[in-house]
Order: sequence, then C-alpha cells, then structure tokens
Amino acid sequence: MTSAAHPSDVAEHDVPQSYPPSPEFAAAANAGPELQQAADQDRLAFWADQASRLHWHEKWTDVLDWTDAPVAKWFVNGKINVAYNCVDRHVLAGKGDRVAIHFEGEPGDTRDLTYNELLAEVSRAANTFTDLGLVAGDRVAIYMPMIPEAIVTMLACARLGLTHSVVFAGFSATALRSRVDDAEAKLVVTVDGQWRRGQAAALKPAVDEAVADAASVQKVLVVKRTGVDVDWTDGRDLWWHDTVEKASPEHEAQPFDAEHPLFILYTSGTTGKPKGIVHTTGGYLTQASYTHHNVFDHKEGQDVYWCTADIGWVTGHTYIVYGPLSNGVTQVVYEGTPNSPNEHRHFEIIEKYGVSIYYTAPTLVRTFMKWGRQIPDAHDLSSIRLLGSVGEPINPEAWRWFRDVIGGGNVPIVDTWWQTETGAIMISPLPGVTDAKPGSAMAPLPGISAQIVDDAGEVLGNGKSGYLVLDQPWPSMLRGIWGDMQRYRETYWARYADQGWYFAGDGAKYDEDGALWVLGRVDDVMNISGHRISTAEVESALVGHHGVAEAAVVGASDETTGQGIVAFVILREGVENTGDELIGELKAEVSREISPIAKPRQITVVPELPKTRSGKIMRRLLRDIAEGRDLGDTSTLVDPKVFDAIRGR
Repeated sequence: MTSAAHPSDVAEHDVPQSYPPSPEFAAAANAGPELQQAADQDRLAFWADQASRLHWHEKWTDVLDWTDAPVAKWFVNGKINVAYNCVDRHVLAGKGDRVAIHFEGEPGDTRDLTYNELLAEVSRAANTFTDLGLVAGDRVAIYMPMIPEAIVTMLACARLGLTHSVVFAGFSATALRSRVDDAEAKLVVTVDGQWRRGQAAALKPAVDEAVADAASVQKVLVVKRTGVDVDWTDGRDLWWHDTVEKASPEHEAQPFDAEHPLFILYTSGTTGKPKGIVHTTGGYLTQASYTHHNVFDHKEGQDVYWCTADIGWVTGHTYIVYGPLSNGVTQVVYEGTPNSPNEHRHFEIIEKYGVSIYYTAPTLVRTFMKWGRQIPDAHDLSSIRLLGSVGEPINPEAWRWFRDVIGGGNVPIVDTWWQTETGAIMISPLPGVTDAKPGSAMAPLPGISAQIVDDAGEVLGNGKSGYLVLDQPWPSMLRGIWGDMQRYRETYWARYADQGWYFAGDGAKYDEDGALWVLGRVDDVMNISGHRISTAEVESALVGHHGVAEAAVVGASDETTGQGIVAFVILREGVENTGDELIGELKAEVSREISPIAKPRQITVVPELPKTRSGKIMRRLLRDIAEGRDLGDTSTLVDPKVFDAIRGR
C-alpha cells in the first residue's frame, strides 16, 4: 500500500476543515434530520419514542418527574428487565443463533457465544446467585478481566435486580476493599488469575486481601481462567465451574421498576473518597440503546462492532454490555493489551472478524501513530465503515490520522463526549447527518440540551470559551452518589444551583460556525498572564508537529505570569531527538497555532507519560514534577516507574 503524504507536509489550505458524510452513508444512515426535528418539537415525546424501542413489562405513566430535582425519575411506574431486553427478546424473535460475542483471549484462545448460549449462561448464573440467597437490591462486586463470564455476571445481576459494582481488575486490593465496603457487597465474583502480556498473573490474592474481615461479604465466586494456584477459604469460596456451570439454564426474568438501581460505578477521583455513581434501569437503558443505534449507525445482523474499553469503566458498561446487546449486536470482546504479543494485535482482530465499527480512545490512536502506519497498512481494514473516539478530546492531527490510516480516508468518525455521570453519549456528530470537524464533538444529540456559560451563568455565543452545563434532565443521568446525596448536590449542582443546571466540570466553546469543542477539565485550564489557555489546545498544537506522537501539558507556578506552561512530549517512532533545535520548533509551533502567550516555558522529551489504567494522563502528578514536589498517590497508574524515566531526562 502507498503512504499518503503526512498532514504536516500538506499545505494548510489543502487540508479539509470539515468532513461531510458520503452520500451513500447518509442515504442508509439510521439517523436523519428528522431525529432533531422530533426532539425540538416535543422533547419528552421524543424520549418516549426512544423508550418504545425496548420491551416494557408495564408501560410508564409519566415520561419524567423532575419535582425532586436534582433527582430525576424517568418513565415513572414503568416496569422493565434489562437482561430480558439484552438477551431474551432476541432469542424470542428467532435470532438465537446469531453470535453475540466473538471472544478473543490474549493467549489466542477464542470462543463464540450465540444469543441462545448467552441466555443459557445468564440463566445459570442467575439461578446460582438466587441459590446463594441474594435478593433484589443486594449488591455484587465484580473484579474480573475482559472475559465472557464478566458480561454474563453483569447481565445475571441485572436480571435479578442485584445492583452490581464493577471494579477494574487492575485496581489494588485496597481500592477493591473501599468499594466493597461502601456498597456493602454480599458477593464478589472474580477469577483465579488474568493474562497480561503473555504472563498469567494471579488476581484472587488481591480479593483475599480485600475481603478479609469485610463484614458484608458472604461468598467469593471464582472463574478458573489461567489455572494459577490460589488459596482457598472453605465455606466462602466457590468455583464457577462447580456452581454456575451445573445450574439450570432455564430462568424467567422478572420486571423491575424503571428507577431500580442497576449499577454503582466508582469514579477514581484524584483526591478523597471515590464517588459511587448510581445509575438506574429504564432511563439508562433507553439512552444507552438509542445512542448506540444512532451514533454508531449500527445495522443489526450486518455489522461487527468492537468497543475496546474495559467493563471496569462506564464505556464498557454502556457500549459493550447494555447498549450493544439491547440492539442485538455481534461484537468482539478482547481480553488483552494492544501490543500482545506484538503491535499488530488489534489490526489482526479487525481483519479476522471483519470489524465494521471500531470505538476506541484517543490515547490508543496516538499510540498507533507512535508505532507507525506501516503496522495498520500491513492489514486489510476495508471492513471498517465507522470509527469512534471516547475518553477525552481527540486532537485534530490524531483525528485525521485515524480517518486516513485506519478508516481508509473515507469513513465517518464520531468523536463522543460523555461521562460516568451522564451514563451515555451526550454530544457527538451523527454520522449520516453531521459535517464533522477534526477535534470537535460538534453538537448535543437530539433530545439532549447543553449550554456554554460564564461564571455568572450567562449563556455565551460563538467564539467564546466557558463552562459546559446540561440545562435539561436526560434519561441516563446519574441519580446520586451512593450513600451521599449531599455530596451529589454539592459536586454537580451547587455551582449553578439557581439555574438548576448540571455542571460537567469541563470547559467548552462554540467556534464561529457553531461547532462545539470540549476543552478538557476546567482544572486543566491554565491562567497565563490573565489569559485562559486550555491544556488540550497546547497539546493539540504540539501533536500537530510531525515528530510528536503524544503530549501532556500542565500549568506550573510562575512568579511572573501566574502560571507557566510545561510540556512533556513523546516522539514518534524513528524521530531523532535533536535537542534544542527540536524544542525550538515545538515552541514555534505552539506560538503559531495558538499565540506567543501560549509558548511553553519548558518542553521535556520523555519515553512515556503517567497514565491511569483507563488511559487518562495524570496531569496532577506531572504538575508535582514541574513544581518540584513529592508525588501524590500513584496507585491508579499503569506503571508507577514511569517517573524514574521522566526524572532521568
């Protein structure tokens, strides 16, 4: 395959500033302009229509009750079962032989689960949980890698009205214990060990440490994944193969109230106790299903979908489990890392299964860029017809590379903005409707209302930067923080309490054309000589240089300017670090792209950046380095040793 010219080699006026969908894509798209028209005409009737895509055991009496704001009730008095909608109804519709999950294990083992098989597995798990004495409203902690049993466990909990709390399997025993205690989980479901970069790493010892003397935990259910030796506590520990696999595959799903708590998901804040975000049932599933169908343009029975997230994060809940399965998806679930056994793994999987929708994080796109386009170019990726981005704003350079190299230069990209708290996508291009701009999330989805405002709550117009707020309730919104409603009100609603708005914590702007750009967390906005400059803008300018694969920017205290801009950059594969010359080029690039005011005072070339296991760069820790402080808590990092390499520069 021939290599396209690198964007930096192309004259500025030759690079398109927006990318309309092809006429062919638009003609066949799930979402057309009529979606926005319907939402504008009657927002609540619009959401009632979206809810009607699901199976309800009993229909609601009211679409929304907002009288107890900021706690919403959606689809009041409606009765629904999430697992029935994700599995049973597809089997009853004659689609039981369709593959629901193509599982790809890291060591190379594979397993396909049809909807018939998934229903039997979920039913067995539900019968087992019932035999263990669990009843609706009890909490279950799930501490597992990306294997089918993890998804089965989530669905079995949903089937029984058990509120699950998934804890990322890379977290420490201490992090697991705090979440088990806070939710008062009665059951912990885990594995003996997990595969990571070709090695079997025991996971159960962390559970043993976490649940020792935990007052709420009655049983620990263990899937044998790697065969590593583990300690065993008789009377507490149970093997999955001795219990679930021997249970009856028949189980009748019961309906639950639309506001029944479906799951708690803890956000790992930089300081303080993790927040247990509570999501309920009917409204959450409505928006999860609606957004998956329209944002990803999913064609049931035709597409092969792959979201590369982990179920330990909200992306895995909404766009691996509940949204896709409610739409009868066939999807890939991959257990391992992108470079195990080598950097070709993701592209081999796309090629093997004919993946047509690929949803991943900007940090992984930039990692692919660093590895070089020769790797994806070695594979047939022609099955891909839509790409998606999630987790943080994607810089325009990475957006164009993603489209050109992975998408063959002609597929839509949906750059999605949402949060653990929002439950589902809120702002995104609609792939058959929107002329997308690289780096912009474009506009709130039909049915969603957002504003950009200043400190005083004044709505800002095009060209001005401010704070992103959601000024109308939405179906998949969080219903509180588990056990701490006061913290819920203070964290999300206090700033604009008079207006009744949800404060997202992100800065944003509308450009001159009215496209919405998310600028990152407001605590990632620097104040340089009175000018507000977002870290995301400077990072985007740095990654615009042909030699830079990834960048992280922080504001460090500066006696003269209030804050000075300090940047850490990773170079692309094969780019030589030419010292002061390269640093000079990078500073000039930022001056040209943004302003001389935004020129970094210091740029350091580093081999890696400190990232959490969800792929977010820990700028707080980089700020500690830039200001010469001792590092704070590094327990959520993938590799705490990264700081030795950074400080060695």
